[in-house]
Amino acid sequence: MTAVARKLESIKEKASLKNVDVAQLLHQRPETVSRWNKGHAYPHRTTEKQLLELEYIVDQLSDLYEPNEARQWLFSRQKLLEGESPASMIQNGRIEEVMKFVNQLRDAVYM
Repeated sequence: MTAVARKLESIKEKASLKNVDVAQLLHQRPETVSRWNKGHAYPHRTTEKQLLELEYIVDQLSDLYEPNEARQWLFSRQKLLEGESPASMIQNGRIEEVMKFVNQLRDAVYM
């Protein structure tokens, strides 16, 4: 199993995200993510960075939520994010804001 495949497996286990979900979040095709998972391709450097950041977020969420709840949290609008979903923020390159919010949740500090 490749390093990327292990990251995808971790994301799947901790947040019930399927390849299609990861593809959507990273602006990739599901077939591309499937090839990464099988070791037939490797993400470009910027996409790999996004994948690693997504894994970090999912790992942090796993301390707070069960996998299905983490998935729902990612795709649901959040009041403290001005009605945006973390998934849409990730898609729009605002992953740092999502990471900050997740850290606030973990620390139970709301701004």
